[in-house]
Amino acid sequence: MAEFTGSPTGAGRRVAVVASRFNETVTRALVDGAMDALVRHGAAFDDIDVYWVPGAWELPLAVRHAMATARYDAVVALGAVIRGDTPHFDYVAGEASRGLSEAARDADIPVGFGVLTCDTMEQALARCGGEHGNKGWDAAVAALETADLLDQMGGSDED
Repeated sequence: MAEFTGSPTGAGRRVAVVASRFNETVTRALVDGAMDALVRHGAAFDDIDVYWVPGAWELPLAVRHAMATARYDAVVALGAVIRGDTPHFDYVAGEASRGLSEAARDADIPVGFGVLTCDTMEQALARCGGEHGNKGWDAAVAALETADLLDQMGGSDED
């Protein structure tokens, strides 16, 4: 039985980081974590582009446009949706997640999912560099690992 595992190798890879400006205190820290992870794993700083969208709702569309350029080997999507007093949270969080999943599937390019869905700002702060680490870092590493694994697997649906 052959077994394969991706390695978070950034050398020679172009990566798009697409981030939401909403809850920018949190998302700026997520972007910083993602950038740190990408560079520490060998991606050249000049091979990383950061795109800012208004909110998590806009992430899937911007991710699709980044993928359509054919410039990127992976994309990292970052945002923070914090529960409020209305069902708005459920719609935004669910649709952002669904849209990012569909974008990755349709374009056959890995998308690191770094969209926090938290009940409180305190929970979000704990996940953007606090006691629960930096989920931007984690999303970037996951995107690199998946890109490497796909390279090992070879081919694509279009072959």
